[in-house]
Amino acid sequence: MSDPFLWVKWIHILSATLLFGTGLGTAFHMLATYVRGEVSAVAAMTRNTVLADWLFTATSGVVQPATGFLMVYLVGYDPFEGWLALTYLLYVIAGACWLKVVLLQYEMRDLAIAATENGEALPDEFHRAMRLWFILGWPAFFSLITVFVLMVMKPAW
Repeated sequence: MSDPFLWVKWIHILSATLLFGTGLGTAFHMLATYVRGEVSAVAAMTRNTVLADWLFTATSGVVQPATGFLMVYLVGYDPFEGWLALTYLLYVIAGACWLKVVLLQYEMRDLAIAATENGEALPDEFHRAMRLWFILGWPAFFSLITVFVLMVMKPAW
C-alpha cells in the first residue's frame, strides 16, 4: 500500500465523511434541541455545535480541497473539466453558507447563554437567526450531496 494516490484518496474520503457527517449530525442535534425549547439545553447545544464546527467541519473543509487538488494532479485530470469546475462552485456555495451559519451560531450561543443566565425565554433575535440558519443549511446540504455525486460519477461533459 505504498501508492501515494490511495493514501490521499483515503484522507479525502475520511475528511468528506467527517465534513458531511458532522454537518448533518450537528444540524439534527441543533434543530431537535431547539424544537424542544429548553433554553439551558439550547445554550449547551449551541456551545457544542460551535466547537464541533471548528474541530471537525473547519479542518475537513481545508483538507477537502487540498487532497482534492492533489488527487487531480496525481491522476492527471484537467483541473478545469466540467465536473470538477462544478464541484469547485458547489463547494464555494457550501462554504459561504457555512461561514454565515458559524456567525449565526456564535450569535445564537451568546443569546441562549444570556437567556439561561437571566432565566428568560429565547429572544426574538435567536428565533430569527435560527430561521436563517435553517434556510442556509439547505443549499449547503444539496451542494455537498451533488459534490458526492460528481466525485463518484465523474460525468464527461
